[in-house]
Amino acid sequence: MNNTPKTHVLIYGDIFVDYIATDKTNTKFKTFLGGATINVAAGVSRLGANSSLITVIGEDEDSNFAVNELETEGVDLTYALRSPKKKVNRVYVHLTPERDRVFANYIDDTPDLQVQPSDLDEQAFRQASILHICSGTMFHPTALATTKRAVELAKANDVFLSLDTNVRPLRWESEDICRSTILSFLHQTDLLKLTEEELAFLMKETDVQKALAGLAVYNIPVVMMTMGELGTLAVIEGRQHHVGVEPIEPVDTTGAGDAFIAGVLRGLHLHGKPNNLEEMLDHIRFGNKMGALCAMKSGALSAMPYADELGELE
Repeated sequence: MNNTPKTHVLIYGDIFVDYIATDKTNTKFKTFLGGATINVAAGVSRLGANSSLITVIGEDEDSNFAVNELETEGVDLTYALRSPKKKVNRVYVHLTPERDRVFANYIDDTPDLQVQPSDLDEQAFRQASILHICSGTMFHPTALATTKRAVELAKANDVFLSLDTNVRPLRWESEDICRSTILSFLHQTDLLKLTEEELAFLMKETDVQKALAGLAVYNIPVVMMTMGELGTLAVIEGRQHHVGVEPIEPVDTTGAGDAFIAGVLRGLHLHGKPNNLEEMLDHIRFGNKMGALCAMKSGALSAMPYADELGELE
């Protein structure tokens, strides 16, 4: 049994640097740190829980920007790797004449420079309360192998496994490979976060109740289907619970799902595995509140709530 103190939420994923156009000419950009797992790592830290990131970072200007931003956010980089040849992923977002943001380009100059399974330090897992992963990198064979090894180390060290499906079919060779890869992790998952659209994709079923019945074969202790302004449909030990959220005036829903899962993980880290249903529902209510707070501001990481904002929706 692992008696090492659980000091952090451990997160594995890619870093993105977002270049957001500042005017309609789309020739001038402001730089932001991005990526779903990065948002969660920073979100957990902002809420007063320690987060530690497993990733690979280069030594170029974008990488140094990312490191500085992560350190400012309080994200621990002890288990992150530095590789001189690595270029972090870049995303260019343009403004339309109506000033709407649109995805323009995604650039990954070094897709094969990945964290290797052998790079994983078991000490990171001994000290982790939770391992959080998402499918965003699993399309790459090395990243998939590393994810599998990370899950093995998590299970060997009694670490709670959190999975955000984060389905991005266009990154995959086919939808079937994307689906089967994500499904292969579900039997080991303790906490699953997904949207209604992602549930339909995974189960190939648009009827929510039929899709949830299909998902039930994986015996996931906690499933959280986020529904925006309607809150979250939680399935806990096989029983459904609707967890509402206070109504707000949304400004930008980008990153709200990441803020939600950061809130849930923060509660699980600080308070431990729930002893009863109500404790788990409290964590989900808190996550709903964090998602709402995020949606009240523009941006993704820039809109992640801080601990001192927790009273805003009470």
